[in-house]
Amino acid sequence: MAPNHRQRQGAWAEQRALRLLRSRGWSLLDQNWHCRYGELDLLLRKEPARLLLVEVKARRRCGPDGWGMAALDRGKRRRLRLTWQCWLVEHPHWHHCSVELVLALVPLPPAGGPVRWLRWS
Repeated sequence: MAPNHRQRQGAWAEQRALRLLRSRGWSLLDQNWHCRYGELDLLLRKEPARLLLVEVKARRRCGPDGWGMAALDRGKRRRLRLTWQCWLVEHPHWHHCSVELVLALVPLPPAGGPVRWLRWS
């Protein structure tokens, strides 16, 4: 089945975020990993034993959700934690690593501008 317009935009935004993170020394571990609770957009690693979980939000303009910032509400963070726990069950050798959750706000054309990064605890 061919991806729809929204899926193509999301994939474009993920690739933009991924390129930036790779240029900063991060390596991709997993992308669009699914379980019953949700999806991990990007999961990257960097030595020594650091993992970065990236939730990507793409928007054409700043709307009521602040470029997608409001999309990472309490419910979404809960689902991400559950999804992360499922990932760790399948990949137990990464359990010892520290993990950081980052929200990547990616403006879609024609908006332009830099990717904004927000760290969440």
